[in-house]
Amino acid sequence: MKKALDLSGYRDGKLCGEYIREIKRIMPRRQLSFMEVCGTHTQAIFRYGLRDLLPENIRLISGPGCPVCVTPNERIDRIIAYGRGKNNLIATFGDMFRVPGSTTSLEKEKAAGADISIFYSPAESIETAAKNPTRAVILVGVGFETTVPAVAATLLEARKLKLKNWFLFSAHKIVPPAMRALLESGDVGLDGFICPGHVSAIIGSKPYEFIAKDYGKPCVITGFEPVDVLRGIYLLVKQCAEGKSAVEIEYSRIVKPEGNPKALKMIDEVFEVTDSDWRGIGVIPLSGLKIRGKYARFDVEKMMPLEKIEKTRENKGCICGLVLKGVKTPMSCGLFGKACVPEHPVGACMVSSEGTCAAYYKYGR
Repeated sequence: MKKALDLSGYRDGKLCGEYIREIKRIMPRRQLSFMEVCGTHTQAIFRYGLRDLLPENIRLISGPGCPVCVTPNERIDRIIAYGRGKNNLIATFGDMFRVPGSTTSLEKEKAAGADISIFYSPAESIETAAKNPTRAVILVGVGFETTVPAVAATLLEARKLKLKNWFLFSAHKIVPPAMRALLESGDVGLDGFICPGHVSAIIGSKPYEFIAKDYGKPCVITGFEPVDVLRGIYLLVKQCAEGKSAVEIEYSRIVKPEGNPKALKMIDEVFEVTDSDWRGIGVIPLSGLKIRGKYARFDVEKMMPLEKIEKTRENKGCICGLVLKGVKTPMSCGLFGKACVPEHPVGACMVSSEGTCAAYYKYGR
């Protein structure tokens, strides 16, 4: 059995204090705005109270780091429509279960009688399909590069087992193109990015190099413990103070420049890039993943096309899209903490533990 990684050093209060002092020492007088593009970073920043420890002229902005949050209502409505099929069984991760679509959610549909199950691993959907050969088992694939390899492996296993009743609904998205879109929009002035650790463990550091090269913005791939985050911010401030822009890896115990070649090869085998719609941002070129044609028999949208879905609409008053872009904070929303709470979410950002509104509600109020 492998020995568990000792994280105590990454939670050392004395070391955190040293990084805070160094950040203050080298901090330029102007304001610096950094965006974390990972919901787990948002949670960590709030959980450890890091905003309150940093200089006032450092602004941390939460970006589109929650996969279920950036999935637009149109895609959610389609998943729900498949759930209403009499012979269909929907397999989903838990964070998608309560995300509201235009008028309902998977949770509400299950309460009304739909066969919807929460799985902790995509592989469980294979077991379910094998045990229920007369049912169409549809795995909901929502996530960034972190979860895609496991979904790809599941599809390949379904092919190996020659399952005819297992299907995938792919709503996967790729992070770097969204970062480009945010920079191109100019809606938020950014001085650098805290890049996602989990995603980068798969894709490595090279896909972010265009940000430093073409836009002159420093990037630091950071872990999720308080020392990780503070060291990442220190490295960003240092680059800004020195007038540099490069991609650095703070999370070197996990992330390598080349990423995970085996996982990347598996993703490329099963999926191909496609344009994708992001909540609040719009359609971003080559930011999504669709199932390759040679595996079309597992693509539920090709094999079981929906004849009709209800008209997509956004929930009135919800500013989730603006929060995901970093233009607004949850505190700017009139629904936050009132009509929209974790028990009764109006918007997707209040549902997942990676959602910005959920982080503000739990830690930031």
